[in-house]
Amino acid sequence: MDPDRQAARRREQRENLCASTVRALTGDASLDYRNGRLCRDLRPLPLNAPHLRRETVANRLDCLRGAADAAALRLMRSDATLHGRLCPAEPVERLVFELLEQLRCESLVPPGMPGLVSNLRRRFEAWSRGFYRSGQAESHIGNLLYTVAQISWSRLSGWPVLEETEGLIEHTRAAIAPVLGMSLAGLRRHRGEQRAFAVHALEMARLVSEMIRDVREQYTLDDSADKTDDEATRTALSLWFDFDDNENADEDESIAAAVAGVGRVPGASSDDYRIFTQRHDQEIHPGALVRKALLTEYRERLDALIATQGINVPRLAHALRIALAIAQRDGWSFGEEHGRIDGRRLAQLVSSPAERRLFLLERNTPLADCAVSFLIDCSGSMRAHIEAVTVMVDTLVRALDQAGVTTEVLGFTTGAWNGGRARLDWLARGRPPHPGRLCELSHMVFKDASTNWRRARADIAALFKADLFREGVDGEAIDWACTRLLARAERRRILIVISDGSPMEGATVLANHASYLDNHLREVIARYEAVRDVEVLGLGVGLDLSPYYRHCLAMDLSVPPTMPMLGELVRWIGGRRHAAGVR
Repeated sequence: MDPDRQAARRREQRENLCASTVRALTGDASLDYRNGRLCRDLRPLPLNAPHLRRETVANRLDCLRGAADAAALRLMRSDATLHGRLCPAEPVERLVFELLEQLRCESLVPPGMPGLVSNLRRRFEAWSRGFYRSGQAESHIGNLLYTVAQISWSRLSGWPVLEETEGLIEHTRAAIAPVLGMSLAGLRRHRGEQRAFAVHALEMARLVSEMIRDVREQYTLDDSADKTDDEATRTALSLWFDFDDNENADEDESIAAAVAGVGRVPGASSDDYRIFTQRHDQEIHPGALVRKALLTEYRERLDALIATQGINVPRLAHALRIALAIAQRDGWSFGEEHGRIDGRRLAQLVSSPAERRLFLLERNTPLADCAVSFLIDCSGSMRAHIEAVTVMVDTLVRALDQAGVTTEVLGFTTGAWNGGRARLDWLARGRPPHPGRLCELSHMVFKDASTNWRRARADIAALFKADLFREGVDGEAIDWACTRLLARAERRRILIVISDGSPMEGATVLANHASYLDNHLREVIARYEAVRDVEVLGLGVGLDLSPYYRHCLAMDLSVPPTMPMLGELVRWIGGRRHAAGVR
């Protein structure tokens, strides 16, 4: 596995661990981590404290756990509505007030959790060292705010200030202690009651803001600067505080950008995604569109490619059965030497005291109660990889069929290049602005769930039909494939999207904006991740799909897949069991 994929996998594992910690502490199942930010129902939670920013400390597990524990305590100990009502409007005061409220929550650790206390301390100290070594504490404003953070943390947590920077803050601490002394004492005394604590926190925030204004007036050389005090202060503090003006904005505000273009909020309202017309959309079975003789030729070509790879299908099926199986109760096993006492054998215990086979055990049978759907991107760029992709999909479907797993093989493309008839309709109507999706979709079924591999093997080979490959609208295709899976009765449903890049449809992009289809793809994936009734996995063909898919894997398919490559793919699919909530 290449280093980038290993790093991505480790990052995902760490985020899953932190999310599990936060959910366990708070009891809120809607919490999760996305790109290093704690989200509730896919919306990032505002945690405006400098030491919780992911960019400010090393990417160590103890620091990440410290941030997760701090976020959980904030959710447990702080009333967000009351905090929002009390929070001052003046920028510097608000920043200080946010920091103090976070430190208050971190000081209220439930008893019997020394590990949590240790994580919080490591996180704050790691941030403190990073801030000091970056040189930001050498400026007057930076030193003042850093000192306020250190003495507030020390007063509320009971830990001493960071020894490495004690000399740096000593002069500033001595200067501000007489001014802030009463407020600091009030913070410690009322840390268990948010409203009373806020009185002292607000006073302290006001005093710090006044100090910063005094420092700026003393050291500002150009009094006629165009920037206002607030703007200049915000600029000076932007390297320290993760302050978001738009945290209360509506759901259509962006929180992340992927690779290129401006991303939108995952899970945001889809009101902005429109479809100009669905009149020309179609769902087809490509196997029925290919001459029987040609389809036979395609199948023979596919069989020859698979034979050269030497893939052990029964072994692969066994690995898939283990990876996807769930233990199902299947009666009892009697005459065991341990387990539950079998009441029917108590008389035997009296007659034969040495007899040990008096117990019964619950018998469980592994059952692969699962449906797996492969959704193949049939855009023009995928044509170069289609031989390797078809070998991989056909082999996996055959093995899954032997493992007792329901499968589908689907594809998506467009009915024509550059919008086709849908674009002509738009032109005929006078080119109304912002038309939305402006093409005719073609969703393809190579194998449906009710057909086994043997009967569908010829239709799967229709993937070799070259004129299927045009453009792709991934978001709607995933919606379509997930809808088909949701109609299934299986307990676990997995959609594996096989793609080599971002969605692209020329007419739609030109009539809207470059990120229009990207935004919709992220939104659709985020929606299913939130509901968790279908696991959407991204399998990148020579490309990392992590800008779109939370759970993804990149594979080099410049050559047909080998047994080790398929084994890695099986482990990846099976490893999502806990993420799906299956035990």
